[in-house]
Amino acid sequence: MSQPPTNQPRTKDRIVATADEMFYHHGFAQTSFADIAARVGISRGNFYHHFKTKDDILRAVIALRLMRTQAMLADWEADAATPRECIERFIDILIMNRTKISRHGCPVGTLSTELTKLDHAAQGEANALFTLFRTWLRTQFEALGRTEEADALALHLLARSQGAATMAQAFGEEQFLYQEVERMCDWLDQIAA
Repeated sequence: MSQPPTNQPRTKDRIVATADEMFYHHGFAQTSFADIAARVGISRGNFYHHFKTKDDILRAVIALRLMRTQAMLADWEADAATPRECIERFIDILIMNRTKISRHGCPVGTLSTELTKLDHAAQGEANALFTLFRTWLRTQFEALGRTEEADALALHLLARSQGAATMAQAFGEEQFLYQEVERMCDWLDQIAA
């Protein structure tokens, strides 16, 4: 007889969600199997039943982040009336996550940077998150009628938001994010005009 479904997340999902948080807060290199297992509250043997290597966990974390980002972008498109509003949602993510960003930086940028420094094989997979944002932003700029420069505008906005996140983390200043978001919105007004 099968077990009735529960509302509890599966152990594997809990491991991935916990690793995602710990990689963001402490870094991939600084987070061990033991750290994750202790936080989840499982034995190392149970842990190894689900993941054989730390790289397996990393790939699962990246896949989770990609899935969440795709869902978020789809929600933005569903809720926004115009491409300009979609782009504003991207800019506003800095404000929505300002406390986390001021303490830990951008989760996409910090992971990509760390994996690059480690010359890690999953670096390209982590960069897929940036590519997802870049492609989505390019589509929004194209819909604004900026077809020929859409990719350059998308890359510019990505770079600007990453720079703002890095500086906010370096100086621990949430107010800086508000200022930069306002400037990015002013820039977007000029682009959309």
